[in-house]
Amino acid sequence: MNSKIIITIFSLVLVLSSCKGTKTASTGSIKSLSADKIIANHYNKAFNFKTLNARLKVSYDDGRQSVSPTVTLRMKKDEVIWLSAKVLGITVAKAMITPEKVSYYEKINSTYFDGSFKMIEEWLGTELDFYKVQQMLIGQSLFNLRGEKFKAEVVNQSYQLMPKKELEIFERLLFINPSNFRISQQGISQSMENRNLLINYPKYQKVGNQDFPEEIFIKANQNDEGT
Repeated sequence: MNSKIIITIFSLVLVLSSCKGTKTASTGSIKSLSADKIIANHYNKAFNFKTLNARLKVSYDDGRQSVSPTVTLRMKKDEVIWLSAKVLGITVAKAMITPEKVSYYEKINSTYFDGSFKMIEEWLGTELDFYKVQQMLIGQSLFNLRGEKFKAEVVNQSYQLMPKKELEIFERLLFINPSNFRISQQGISQSMENRNLLINYPKYQKVGNQDFPEEIFIKANQNDEGT
């Protein structure tokens, strides 16, 4: 069963952190770089902010239901993520995510959840925490790339980073856009549990002199079921 989440970010207001953004590299032929250099550029060009407000258009389809709410996103870096979803101008759900917990209220069925990240993990089919959700939304790697060794190749006009030693519990997929050193595609595969998460970033938009995702495509499968 194929299913997906598509996020289009069409309005964005933010307060930048004290770190300065960096300019996007010019396009052209892709220069061969070491994995260490690619990783350094990825972190140097990370999206820097203190607070962020955005309006998102989300399309969700799990094969059983399909909805397309407008979502208001507010983030305070490393502290909290707020989400409010509306359909036809009516608020249908709200969520608050902190490093400690997830709180969620769905108005139509009066469903309330206040607890661990299990709900998000069930939606996306893989283990997540606050910082991974934050990184996913701003186009950064879900994983700390500085703690291990990688090799790099140019594949399909992107830099592919491959761990020299893969973790036993899952395999990682990571492609970096050579024009801005932001993530173009990343994924996690847990074959023993039949769980897969694939995230694509087909477009970025300029916010000041930084690059922020304009579209995010998320495809998740767990036990042969899409979410």
